[in-house]
Amino acid sequence: MGRRSISAVRTPRTPFPPETGPTLVLHWSVLFVRVKRIMPIQTTAVKFSRTGLPEDVVEVSRMELSDLRPNQVLVRMQAAPINPADLNMLEGRYAVQPELPAVAGMEGIGVVAKKGVGVPGLREGQQVIAPLRTGSWCEAYITEGTNVIPVPPGMPVHQAAMLAINPPTAWHLLHRFVRLHPGDWLIQNAANSGVGRCVIQIAAAKGLRTVSIVRRVELVDELRSLGGDVVVVDGPQLCDEVREATGGAAIRLGLNATCGPILKNMIPCVADGGTVVTYGAMAREPFILSNAHLIFRDIAARGFWIAAWYRKATEPEVQELFAALCPMLKAGKIHCPVEACYPLFQPRDAILHASREGRSGKILFEMG
Repeated sequence: MGRRSISAVRTPRTPFPPETGPTLVLHWSVLFVRVKRIMPIQTTAVKFSRTGLPEDVVEVSRMELSDLRPNQVLVRMQAAPINPADLNMLEGRYAVQPELPAVAGMEGIGVVAKKGVGVPGLREGQQVIAPLRTGSWCEAYITEGTNVIPVPPGMPVHQAAMLAINPPTAWHLLHRFVRLHPGDWLIQNAANSGVGRCVIQIAAAKGLRTVSIVRRVELVDELRSLGGDVVVVDGPQLCDEVREATGGAAIRLGLNATCGPILKNMIPCVADGGTVVTYGAMAREPFILSNAHLIFRDIAARGFWIAAWYRKATEPEVQELFAALCPMLKAGKIHCPVEACYPLFQPRDAILHASREGRSGKILFEMG
């Protein structure tokens, strides 16, 4: 009997002896469920622990996300662009710097993968953007449900990834500072930038007429094909060329993203009593408005930063903005070209590409 008992125990028909099987199976089932619930969510991210040359300070890192709490959502990223502001942040030059180490990237599109209890108005699988959140160069993130904005279905992923910054900036530049009517003129520099292209396209859709200043002659036909009325190459005769091309029209709004010599050439093109709005400083030179333009011509200088608008905007104001922009983007009336996409594990190559002069479009990270 003893040998038979030992043999039966050594070669059981079930994983556990009959007298202990149910108890042990229940024990391991409970343990498995508990382990499954607390398994951390792993994500790959592009992080930086110091500031300097953007391509030198970024690193790819695996990190754990915290548990999903009530009122929070888990977002799986799909795509994220590399904007000038992202490079400025990596350099330590941006207006607001995160506590380091930090995940880079200030814009992108993702999908709600999971939501905690108490999150209204969102569903799993819905595309969202998070305009006020830094840290989009990652596979996934967790944030408060109130920090994300749902995107209408059917939006092109790459275009939706660039929805939060450039199109809203262009919209406000055209609507916030000077009351323009169909047929009115405006002038802008950095016309080949993401914002500049959006300005051309939104203005064309609204019946406004644009003068766009570029530095390379090969951009003239391209920007005209977007709807630009007059596209001119910067130079000492700029004001004369603009006056001739517009028939001497009064240009009451000037949009500046460069400062430096191009701004100096553009300001005389703005009519007396006009307004120049600065939303960027790509030349990294100070904004200069001469005493003569300020005193004798009554030129007004204003500034705009989309992040500041988001912080102050009410939910109805944000909804109204995207209700105007999303149909235009979905219909292709607003389109920003994409030159190349990179995986997250190639941040250095992607940043070097984004820093190149003469690009034909944006550089994006693609997460799948």
